[in-house]
Amino acid sequence: MAQIVNRMIRAAKLDATLYNEIARDETTMGEAVTVVVIVTAAAGLGAALIGPMGLIGGAIFALVGWFVQALLAFFVGTTLIPGPETRTDLTAVLRVTGYASAPGVLAALGFIPLLGGFAAMIAGLWQLAAFVVAIRVVMNFDGNGKAILVVIIGWFVKLAFGGLLMLVGLGGTLLLAT
Repeated sequence: MAQIVNRMIRAAKLDATLYNEIARDETTMGEAVTVVVIVTAAAGLGAALIGPMGLIGGAIFALVGWFVQALLAFFVGTTLIPGPETRTDLTAVLRVTGYASAPGVLAALGFIPLLGGFAAMIAGLWQLAAFVVAIRVVMNFDGNGKAILVVIIGWFVKLAFGGLLMLVGLGGTLLLAT
């Protein structure tokens, strides 16, 4: 567990060498999923202020949102706008984006009145930055431009999914579990 926490800290520091290690090490999928589960629990806890449905919706949004965003990043980055050196597979993208979700643990503060919304917003923006670094590394992009585009496309789809959750009564998850 100490290694996972150490790697989560490095991921949150946007350490490109970590993302390179994770992309190359096929044995880290379990660790990456553990990070996502931790972040999912934090998002659920943070959204619990809304009530039980916030807890459930926050957790669902974090988990499914990560997977959808990673899947879209893989598709867009490898088929629509690949770089000349882009050679990756879905599992590598899932591993690096799993770790890139690490800043989402801040969403656990979402249950604190006034501070919670701000903490969730910071967590979401920090995750976006981490996803950009992770995607740039795993896709072997020369710069951040393509990585930003890939991540933003997935982020908009993730927001649409959050909107859908709000429509079915799992309200508040979009604001507190980003």
